[in-house]
Amino acid sequence: MTTLYGYFRSSAAYRVRIALNLKGIDYDQSPVNLVKGEQREAANLGRNPQGMVPSLVTDAGVTLTQSLAICEYIDERYPDPPLLPADVTERARVRALAQVVACEIHPLNNLRVLKHLVGELGADDETKLAWYRHWIAEGFQALESLLTSEAGTDDFCHGDTPTLADICLVPQVYNAERFECDLSAYPTIQRIVANCRALPAFRQAAPEAQPDAP
Repeated sequence: MTTLYGYFRSSAAYRVRIALNLKGIDYDQSPVNLVKGEQREAANLGRNPQGMVPSLVTDAGVTLTQSLAICEYIDERYPDPPLLPADVTERARVRALAQVVACEIHPLNNLRVLKHLVGELGADDETKLAWYRHWIAEGFQALESLLTSEAGTDDFCHGDTPTLADICLVPQVYNAERFECDLSAYPTIQRIVANCRALPAFRQAAPEAQPDAP
């Protein structure tokens, strides 16, 4: 059985859950509580020396890390339905949209960065919130522009079926909503996320639907 080690509110683990669900893959979940610091315990470090989630242990016993790499592994091993377009140029566009979120927005706002801001740099809650909202706004402004100006955007970030870009976008919007970011300036993002959330694969992957959710 495939096993996903993650945390219900981890954006990166959320991405992998969506990918697994879209492919119809059965998997077990083994929670790693990031708030309690379980990611730094020996068991998790043995799977992921970065002390992060997710890790995916495949049915062949191979351990994979890094959510985008895991999603592409899933897509290559289980090609239907595809998470990346067949056309090489369209595939590059989807990867670029995904990386706007996964490589530019998310790393600045993940839990360990926010904890460092407060614990090591002495930021108060208001400053932490301002930091979070700043990087959401900067990233979403660029993403909204890309989605509205480029050919290829349809019901989803690219085309009429979900791709890797949507898999990255939905968890980031979830977190932005948690931090009460104003998303009114991003109607295309909101429309696409609503289309995604209408699908069972996305609903079943949502944080509140996970076994470790409070």
